[in-house]
Amino acid sequence: MIELILGGARSGKSRLAESRVASISHTESSHLKKIIYIATATAHDEEMAERIKHHQQRRAAHWQLIEEPVKLAEILQANNQPDTILLIECLTLWLTNLLCHSDPDIFAAEKHKFIQQLQQSRADIIIVSNETGMGVVPMGELSRRYVDEAGFLHQQLARISDRVTLVVAGLEQTLKEPEQKPEQEND
Repeated sequence: MIELILGGARSGKSRLAESRVASISHTESSHLKKIIYIATATAHDEEMAERIKHHQQRRAAHWQLIEEPVKLAEILQANNQPDTILLIECLTLWLTNLLCHSDPDIFAAEKHKFIQQLQQSRADIIIVSNETGMGVVPMGELSRRYVDEAGFLHQQLARISDRVTLVVAGLEQTLKEPEQKPEQEND
């Protein structure tokens, strides 16, 4: 099961993702699932360090943390187990890390590997990402590329995700539901 949760800054998307993790870990099997929080943020300044600290304080103590700003596909591959829930926070920070990387070819390669690993995963995956393309066209080439690439990535992820949710002002709007299997009629 893959879920993409989109929303603006401080929309409530992270809180929703964390509550989804808690509900999946307790309802889908008789034993608790292993929960891995994959953090893509890097603290380049004091404000970002505060944001990271805020997220750390909210997380349950038993969740495993993996900090990986670039190589998400490797983390997915290493944790490809059906008894695992992977929470990726935040995909647009990962995108920023790739677009600003010193290797100009890393973005295309890592994006391809990430999509490939998602499609092969047996783990439950919840992906949190910022919806950035709802405003004016930004000034500056890098900013425009970032918004474009985020939009293209979100479209690709929405196609392969079982559920897609948009969060606005703390309210969730379901954009795509998991397909329900028709119930068998008893004769």
